[in-house]
Amino acid sequence: MAKIYIGVDIGSLTVKVVLIDQETEMIAYDTARAGYSGREVAVQMVAKLLAESGLSREDVGGTVATGYGRITFPADREVSEITCQARGIHHLFPTARTIIDIGGQDSKVIQMLPNGKVVDFAMNDKCAAGTGRFLEVMASALEISLHDIGNLAETSRNPTAISSFCTVFAESEVITHVSAGKPKEDILAGVCASVASRVASLAQRIGLVPDLVFTGGVARNQGVLAALRRQLSHPLLVYSEPSITAAWGAALMASRQSPSA
Repeated sequence: MAKIYIGVDIGSLTVKVVLIDQETEMIAYDTARAGYSGREVAVQMVAKLLAESGLSREDVGGTVATGYGRITFPADREVSEITCQARGIHHLFPTARTIIDIGGQDSKVIQMLPNGKVVDFAMNDKCAAGTGRFLEVMASALEISLHDIGNLAETSRNPTAISSFCTVFAESEVITHVSAGKPKEDILAGVCASVASRVASLAQRIGLVPDLVFTGGVARNQGVLAALRRQLSHPLLVYSEPSITAAWGAALMASRQSPSA
């Protein structure tokens, strides 16, 4: 009987699950907020996707968990997010050599060989600046939806500089700009530029080798995407669902490691 393989990425803010078949074609995927227990959310998501796909546990040939909460999930193996991210991106974009990943509470730049093997990486996981959480805080300060940041920022005619890298100080700076009557779109353009600047500094530590791929939930933000393209002076490839690429890589790892594969 043909088997399917599952990749589970339990991030600090979001859980992603991908199901693939033996030909590495996607069967189904889903994303959800991690909430209090990313593990429980992931377990429920896997059960839901299997049921909706007309599959059962007996059809599963292997499961790999990755991400912040990977050790909590009952998978066959746990693999680092950097390895899974590289595996997924190499599968989706064979010409990729550099990955720029901005997640909920960290950001990273990964450099790969032509075969997809990781050769170097730099990570910011000590500070919320340059992450999805930074954008959430700024959206709250400006009383707008997180999903509206990018579109509003792109309408800016005169971006407002955000000089503070620290999330707490940057929030105070944003509030000061609001009090001074600066347009929200100009403040948001500055916020997006601040995130891009933080990530660009990571990229400078290891260098940029094209092609570049932008991953993570923040890759959906058109304001950050445009700011990164300007600061890096490189085009950026983005998958249609940029938050699931590490989960897809985990599923590919499950397929490779399965005795039946």
